[in-house]
Amino acid sequence: MSDQITLTVDTRETLGKGVKHLRQDGIVPGVIHDHGRASVHIQAEYQALQKAYLAAGKHHPVLVTVGGKKYTTLVKNVTFDPRYHSMAHVVFGAVKANEKVDAEVPVRPVYNEGNEASPAERAGLIVLTQLTTVEVKALPKDLPDALTYDAEELVQIGDQVTVADLQVPAGVQLETEPEHVLATVFEPSALAAANDQAGGTAMNGDESDVDAEHESGAEAGTQAGEIRPGGKEQKESKDEGRNPEKQ
Repeated sequence: MSDQITLTVDTRETLGKGVKHLRQDGIVPGVIHDHGRASVHIQAEYQALQKAYLAAGKHHPVLVTVGGKKYTTLVKNVTFDPRYHSMAHVVFGAVKANEKVDAEVPVRPVYNEGNEASPAERAGLIVLTQLTTVEVKALPKDLPDALTYDAEELVQIGDQVTVADLQVPAGVQLETEPEHVLATVFEPSALAAANDQAGGTAMNGDESDVDAEHESGAEAGTQAGEIRPGGKEQKESKDEGRNPEKQ
């Protein structure tokens, strides 16, 4: 696990539809759920929050300071504005150092030294990634930045790697079923034919509306180059009024 990630935020008094004015000023609303205690409503400057999220994902503890109190947290959910692809709301979950937590960890291929692709890809085949994250359980200090698999095992058409092939460090328990496929090797023409038969390239799932504090918003678009709120001249998303915040 990499170095500690810290974030200083402010308490938030603005709730409901009023949060759209925060976003216009480059402020992102959020909430901290604290072990069954009353939720803490927070707000953070966009750039600082995005930096913390890009570093932490949903698997690295974030030390959040609000009103002089510190919370060790994990990001549980990030909702994005469907038009601007900017962060619109963040849910943190407070965690305890001595209790195991569930987290979503990225999956990454590893290659032999000097290689940048699997043997199958070097031979002109296509490796289709089917799972990019897995669920794990571990103490906060043991949560890995990523789990890896040996991509050199992907050689010919039909070769697969599954969750069972992941290299899992001590203290980390996999929660995703071991038979779930991570990546499969396909012949390019066969993959194109299957795609045509299915009616074309599948589109990514639509982003959810942005204002409900407890909904499960779709996560996407975390690149630093995304459009972000920062001035009142930005147009408001038509979707903002669909799901006003519950709290």
